[in-house]
Amino acid sequence: MERFKFGKDRLLSMHSRLMEGKMLYKAEEAQRFGCSLRSIQRDIDDLRTFFFNQSEYGGIAQELIYDKRLNAYRLEPPLRNILTNQEVFAVLKILLESRSLSKQELYPILEKLIECCIPRENKKMVTELIGNEKLHYVEPKHKTVLLDRMWDLAHAVKEQLVIDVTYKGNYGTKLVVRKLKPVGIMFSEFYFYLTAFIVPDTNSELYLECQDNLCPTIYRIDRIVDLVITEEHFRVPYAERFEEGEFRKRIQFMQGGTLRKIKFYFTGPSIEAILDRLPTAQILKQDEKGYLVQAEVFGKGVDMWLRTQGDWVKVVE
Repeated sequence: MERFKFGKDRLLSMHSRLMEGKMLYKAEEAQRFGCSLRSIQRDIDDLRTFFFNQSEYGGIAQELIYDKRLNAYRLEPPLRNILTNQEVFAVLKILLESRSLSKQELYPILEKLIECCIPRENKKMVTELIGNEKLHYVEPKHKTVLLDRMWDLAHAVKEQLVIDVTYKGNYGTKLVVRKLKPVGIMFSEFYFYLTAFIVPDTNSELYLECQDNLCPTIYRIDRIVDLVITEEHFRVPYAERFEEGEFRKRIQFMQGGTLRKIKFYFTGPSIEAILDRLPTAQILKQDEKGYLVQAEVFGKGVDMWLRTQGDWVKVVE
C-alpha cells in the first residue's frame, strides 16, 4: 500500500514538472525517488499513455516524446511557451545593464530565470556568460527594495485608487506629503517612476500650472518614504484618459511640465539616434541645413539634452 502511494506521488510529481515545461531525465528521476530505472520507465510509459488518451478524448493534443539529443523526455508541444536560450540571455543582460534593482532583489530573479527557462545542458554556459557581470554588478545607491512597492502601486493604478505618499525630493530637500491619482509606472535610466495627478484640492504650484493640460507629475519610486493606498476611487473620463504608452513617448527625460512642441535642425552623424531618443520625432525635410526634426515632449528636460548635442543641433522653435 505504501509503495503504491509512493508510485502515485511519483507520477504526480513527474506530471507536474512536465506541465511546467521541464524535462525528465531517467537517471535523475530514479535517484530523486530512490527507485530503479525500470520503475521510472514504467512511469514514463504510463504518462505517455495518459497524454495520448488526453489527446484522443480531451482535445489536448500533446505527446510525451524522447529527445535523443538531450537524452530526456519532454512534452510536445509544451503546455506553456517557454523562453528560448537567446531570449533568456537577452533578458538577463537587460536586467544587469539597467542597474535598476538592489542585489537583494536582482539576484533571485536571475537565478530563477536560469533555473526555469534554460535547459540543463546550457545552464553552466549561461551562468558563466553573466558571471563576471554579476560579480561586479553595481546596485543603485539608494539600495531600496522596490518590487513589493511597485506591485502595490500597480494595483492602485489598475483599481484607480487615490494614494497618500510621503516623498523625499532631491538630496537635502525636506519630505513632502502628496495625495495623488496614480496613472502609470515607468522605467528610465536606472530608476522606476510613478506618474500621477495631484488631487484638485492639493495646494501645489505644479498642479495649478498643469491643471488644464495632460500633465501628471513624476515621482521616483525609491524616494517614496511612506505609501498609503486609500479606498477612495477616482475616475478619469474616457476623453481625458491617461495613456501610459503615449505619455511615455513624450517624457524621455523624466521631468514634469506642460506639453511642448520643439523643432530643430540636426547635422550629426546618426539621425537614427535622435529618432530613438525622441519617439515622437518626425523628419519634416532634409536640405543643406541638415534634418529638420519636430517632436512633442513634456517639460524642459529636453532643453538640457539638446545642449549636449553641441553644434549638431540648432533649435528653430
